[in-house]
Amino acid sequence: MNTVYAINGPVIKLLKTKAFAMREMVYVGEKKLIGEVIGVNDEYTIIQVYENTAGLKIGEKVEGTGGPLSITLGPGIISDIFDGIARPLKAMIKTDGCFVTEGSNIPTVDFTREFDVTVTAKEGDILEAGMVFATCPESSLIINKAMIPPYMDKCEVTFAAENGKYHPNDTIIKVKYKGEEVALDLCQRWAIRQPRPVKRRIPINTPLITGQRVLDTIAPIAKGGTAAIPGGFGTGKTMTQHQIAKWCDADIIVYIGCGERGNEMTQVLEEFSELIDPKSGKHLTDRTVLIANTSNMPVAAREASIYTGITIAEYYRDMGYDIAIMADSTSRWAEALREISGRLEEMPAEEGFPAYLPSRLSEFYERASNSVTLSGERGSVTIIGAVSPQGSDFSEPVTQNTKRFVRCFLALDKSLAYARHYPAINWITSYSEYVDDFADYYKENVGEDFIPCRREINNILLEENKLMEIVKLIGADVLPDDQKLIIEIAKVIRVGFLQQNAFHKDDTFVPLSKQLLMMKAILKLHKKSLEMITKGKTFREIHETGLFDKLIKMKYDIPNDKPQMFADYEREIEQVLGSV
Repeated sequence: MNTVYAINGPVIKLLKTKAFAMREMVYVGEKKLIGEVIGVNDEYTIIQVYENTAGLKIGEKVEGTGGPLSITLGPGIISDIFDGIARPLKAMIKTDGCFVTEGSNIPTVDFTREFDVTVTAKEGDILEAGMVFATCPESSLIINKAMIPPYMDKCEVTFAAENGKYHPNDTIIKVKYKGEEVALDLCQRWAIRQPRPVKRRIPINTPLITGQRVLDTIAPIAKGGTAAIPGGFGTGKTMTQHQIAKWCDADIIVYIGCGERGNEMTQVLEEFSELIDPKSGKHLTDRTVLIANTSNMPVAAREASIYTGITIAEYYRDMGYDIAIMADSTSRWAEALREISGRLEEMPAEEGFPAYLPSRLSEFYERASNSVTLSGERGSVTIIGAVSPQGSDFSEPVTQNTKRFVRCFLALDKSLAYARHYPAINWITSYSEYVDDFADYYKENVGEDFIPCRREINNILLEENKLMEIVKLIGADVLPDDQKLIIEIAKVIRVGFLQQNAFHKDDTFVPLSKQLLMMKAILKLHKKSLEMITKGKTFREIHETGLFDKLIKMKYDIPNDKPQMFADYEREIEQVLGSV
């Protein structure tokens, strides 16, 4: 009998049954709780349940589905809110009330909703895997493309419906595949732990433009790349991800709230529903998918939410869109792995985390890609994962293992956050390995001197970091004037360039062209001041000109649409310092 033998939180055991396969999705008990087989041997079958097991009794039946844990992908996902196993929370409120109900079997896609479908395939067409056979507007910003499933190779269209309004599960075309006629609708079923295939991966050579200077200039993120944002409590991980989500040039945002506080997720949901997409003027939710899995939801569903989010992202990537995933936070996901591992009585590794933590992290981050899809279009999935090390200890296992698998590391600093310097990204400990990959992009789209200017800015900040060790010991007064200049120019860079005001209309988003002009103005002041010092002028005389304070304020004083004002600033630097 396939009945429950033992219950340990979200982990249950079945005794002496060979009815289930590894990773098979099952229904547990009278409420038909969703579960997944995670261990099979001659004596036991072990299942992790993605819902609350309170009230589950020994002896209740377990039913298999014959397939892996899968979700339905189709039109209507954009702008909706889901739990960790892709059940729509808005629909759940209508049927089950304001609380998540165990055994609620609500499909991911609303099959009662109609879409205005344009059928692009014609009878007699030969279609291959991934090719588009119909389109429909999913929101005011996103066109959904119905595709031949990846596992179907060449197939001949035997029937094509007329253009019109259809439900997601209505037959749109029929194809002859391997001698059989198969009806296809607007949806697909896909196993969340299995990456969706692509034709080929292509080199990463385009930055994800965020409009945040410390990101775009100091530690750029790549389209199709990976980034980690580690930081302790209150350092601004969620705020930084919000800014990226609002301003980055991705087509679609997938925000995964994995184990976060309920009130924080409520704030995310409220803010995203009110935000206006700056590029289109429409609501930001018209290109956003939210997965809300709060800390009081079942711990196993927290582990699944990461895979649910990346599968949805890959689905839209296959349509040719650029997707940015905000995973907040992978530490809560790792804690779910640790709890389940403990209940399974597995041998713990460092700090109690399971020994397979690195492989699970690598599986997740490796699903980021810049690809040519099966339909021949280019699409990308960018993964930006927040990490929450306890006590801001970056040596803990989740941060250290994440660092192995990402190429952009944006370390948040609590001292910067407490000083109200936002984004609180430490420019010394953060890095990006993508800069050289973007060299051609910068030359063609921004200017040939972008990378040289960035290098000089970085060198000044590194030099200041060394000098501050001396200043802490003996004070700044003993430094020679050229070193005092380094410290003052670095202050202009820190306060005037790296610090950014999310509530200022011109400073919340800054285009790359303005970022370059700001760097040039700062480096112009540095170069001219150094010339004056070599000619015998004192640093005090140069500082009293007020040019340093003026450049700190240029981020507010020069609108984004008036770059010609930078020429006036550079002329003023020449004239004022020339008359000192």
